[in-house]
Amino acid sequence: MVSRRLKIIGGVAAVVVIGGVAYGTLSSSNSSAKKNYTVAMVTDVGGIDDKSFNQSAWEGLQAWGKEHDLKKGSDGYNYLQSKSQADFSPNFQQAVQGKYDLIAGIGYSLHNATVSSAKKNPKTDYVLVDDIDQKKTKNVVSVMFRSEQSSYLAGVAAATKAKALHQSTVGFVGGMHSNIIDAFEAGYTAGVKSVDKNLAVDVQYANSFGDAAKGQTITDAMMAKGEKVIFQAAGATGNGVFTAAKDNNQDLMANSKDKVWVIGVDMDQSNMGNYQTKDGKKDNFTLTSSITGVGRGLHLIANKAMKNQFPGGKIVAYGLKEGGVSVPTKNLNSDEKKAVLKAKKAIIKGDIKVPAHPANSKFKQTF
Repeated sequence: MVSRRLKIIGGVAAVVVIGGVAYGTLSSSNSSAKKNYTVAMVTDVGGIDDKSFNQSAWEGLQAWGKEHDLKKGSDGYNYLQSKSQADFSPNFQQAVQGKYDLIAGIGYSLHNATVSSAKKNPKTDYVLVDDIDQKKTKNVVSVMFRSEQSSYLAGVAAATKAKALHQSTVGFVGGMHSNIIDAFEAGYTAGVKSVDKNLAVDVQYANSFGDAAKGQTITDAMMAKGEKVIFQAAGATGNGVFTAAKDNNQDLMANSKDKVWVIGVDMDQSNMGNYQTKDGKKDNFTLTSSITGVGRGLHLIANKAMKNQFPGGKIVAYGLKEGGVSVPTKNLNSDEKKAVLKAKKAIIKGDIKVPAHPANSKFKQTF
């Protein structure tokens, strides 16, 4: 799921780069006496413990609150849980009634609800995370992440591992086709091909971000074909990818060449790769993760907003250079780590330009 100025191709928008409460329970009873700057976030479906975008955003908002000695609640920071897309608009209305100064919509699925609420409440500032408000609404900032860059590094790690295992194919499990997931796929594929142009990438989509069973089925099929490294960019569907790999790996002895490695997404998902081998050894199968710093982005925007520096009508983009995306290297071996760090340096320097969309994609959003 980037300090220089960029421009949207086609001239649609300038880019300025800048370095729970359950639904229906927010209260505004003390809003008239409120002294603090307050922030609320409306989650996408999945919850604040989804090990993905929602959780990252909430952790970032909590960090912001701690930095400013604020507490969870209507006089500090809060979240509204969306159990389905039908909750998006009502949750924004609840946040408005709570008189929060800044309201964030977490994920591109909340685009319409975020912009609609912003237009109805021009005195409130809004953050649209992971999508672009092409109409440049004055009280909306679009926060984007160059996930193709971190995914490129994930591809480098995957290909380096696959070559060492004498593999000819690596896997990619996507949630649903979109500008965002396109970036993961395109970056990953480019990273793989940079290591070995003959390595194939088996791309499969579950057409859902909430179907763990489908993710497991797809992964089982990939493993049956002998694929040993699989990148999941599928939200909660990706939990099934981890389940399938764990089921496979825990039936193997330690150091088995049949071990399957998974690359996580959005957050560092190393803990999801913990397992015990057949001979009782503790092990881990998360190779790395393509991390999207949603929490960091929200934290930084909240700080700017409370200083009356809210970048309304702008696009704020974070990449490797700004620390907005990253990959952990703790589970990489020396060859993998060396290759990843070399590629990272080249991307930051500008020597490698990472594609944000596959060649045949119908999504062409640029920023």
